[in-house]
Amino acid sequence: MILYAVTAILFLLIDAVMLTLVMEPLFTRHIGTAMRDGLMIAPASLFYLAYVAGLVFLVSAPALRDRAPERAALHGAVLGAMAYGTYEFTSMSIMKNWSWTMVATDTIWGAVLTGFSAWAGVMILLRLRG
Repeated sequence: MILYAVTAILFLLIDAVMLTLVMEPLFTRHIGTAMRDGLMIAPASLFYLAYVAGLVFLVSAPALRDRAPERAALHGAVLGAMAYGTYEFTSMSIMKNWSWTMVATDTIWGAVLTGFSAWAGVMILLRLRG
């Protein structure tokens, strides 16, 4: 539970900054009229809770067990690229005004955010455990 909480806090805080400063303006520029006026908290919360749970189960817990934070970073980055890329490439294939800039930015961001959050969560727990 501690690994989940640490990873979730890191993930949410870092993503909130990126969403505010980069992603929202980028998406608004390309698909502004298709965007909601405000965030729907329930679906966003469900995504974050489930995504971080999957990240911890598939990546962080095994890396923590093996004391391998670098593996958490790599496997987290792969998972993030796959998850965010799935959304982006699917959206690109079916939605008007989707741009390659959105696809590249969000897919790379998913890899960086997920890899870093997994690595940092494992590192923090390793340091706490001594």
